[in-house]
Amino acid sequence: MEENRRDAGLVRALGPWSLAAGVVNIVVGAGIFAVPGALAESLGVYAPLAFVVCAAAIGAVAVCFAEAGSRIPTSGGVYGCIEAAFGPFTAYVAGTLLWFGNVLACGGVAAALADVVASVLPPPYQALARVATVIAVIGGLGIVNFGGVARGAKLVNAATLVKLIPIAIFVAVGCSAIHGTNFIQNSQSTAAGLDRALILAMFTFVGMETTLCASGEVIRPARSIPRALMISLVFIALLYVAIQLIAQGILGDSLAHSRVPLADAMARISPLLRALMLVGAAVSMFGWLGSDILCSPRILFALARDGVLPRVLGRLHSRFRSPYFAIAFYCILAVALALSGTFAELAVLSTLAIAPLYVAGCASAWRLAHRGVARAGAPLNFRWLGAAVVFGITSMLVLIGLASRAEIMGLGVIILVSGVAYLLQSRLRPAVGETAG
Repeated sequence: MEENRRDAGLVRALGPWSLAAGVVNIVVGAGIFAVPGALAESLGVYAPLAFVVCAAAIGAVAVCFAEAGSRIPTSGGVYGCIEAAFGPFTAYVAGTLLWFGNVLACGGVAAALADVVASVLPPPYQALARVATVIAVIGGLGIVNFGGVARGAKLVNAATLVKLIPIAIFVAVGCSAIHGTNFIQNSQSTAAGLDRALILAMFTFVGMETTLCASGEVIRPARSIPRALMISLVFIALLYVAIQLIAQGILGDSLAHSRVPLADAMARISPLLRALMLVGAAVSMFGWLGSDILCSPRILFALARDGVLPRVLGRLHSRFRSPYFAIAFYCILAVALALSGTFAELAVLSTLAIAPLYVAGCASAWRLAHRGVARAGAPLNFRWLGAAVVFGITSMLVLIGLASRAEIMGLGVIILVSGVAYLLQSRLRPAVGETAG
């Protein structure tokens, strides 16, 4: 499947700063408002090192994604790169992992946001408020994205700015409230604690692959995609380390027992600042949903354009040129998951599903570079791509190894089912298989 056919009718309207804002918005989600406490429980004052390690791993993956994206900038992002490197079967499995994991996460974040809204209301109204919030937020974001990628990107840019305001206040105000004695390690970390800390820290970094699903609508993608990834991930890594250090410096040992660490740290300074952090968490969830609903339906759109999902998902709106059927389907599924109340057990699997996708994405970068594929002008041509590929793949395999046996088996089931589904569709639609190949 040629990329110009997959992306036919789309408008390239996203520049590097819009793409970088999308990455920041989707990666800096609600997790950073809660994870510092869990990291401190596992590693104590050494918790910032978990962010450094995971930033290095994600940085290697980002280099690979930047290289591949500069060569194959198409709808579906890493899915399109994997398809060009390894063919439709591997791409279908990778695309399934991507959109399935994303819609689970979307439902979970929407449910969490609904719980925040419902918690401020009297008990008799909480159930209704939860349902209304889920439908209003996901439905509203879906309607905005019906209006085209530029409109959706404007919402993402605005949400990114708004969500960063409370974090910026936390960093600026918190620096003056740090106590050096709070950096004395009073307990020993364990190997189990290290495993947990690395998984939690990695959870806060994943998400760039979702934003890249809109690569078919990026201006000058060979330059914009690498630049956006580097800008956003360097900023995120520095921000996370600063947040962890400030929270530790203010709360000390009590950080390990805090479920809302940023809010609890600001409560030491002012109750109003605590309220601001809670509002910031809600805004962060909303912003995450905005980025996800802007980008994730493009995976379904790309798969449909390639003939391996119902073709109706590959239709574009006649006026706005948006994949409105894919957006509608994705939003309906996310609402159903958010209201089901069964997402908690699947949340870890959703994050774990990203690891094999990253492995395939790193491998595709090497294969595309080795073949000299470049369909959007001069590619990145990163000098140490081989080292980045090895380090990125090794890091993701270690991440999978840190999961429980049941989680690894669940991941295997998803991969097996998606592979069987592709083979069955290939038998039923031989013409599609020939076209995709």
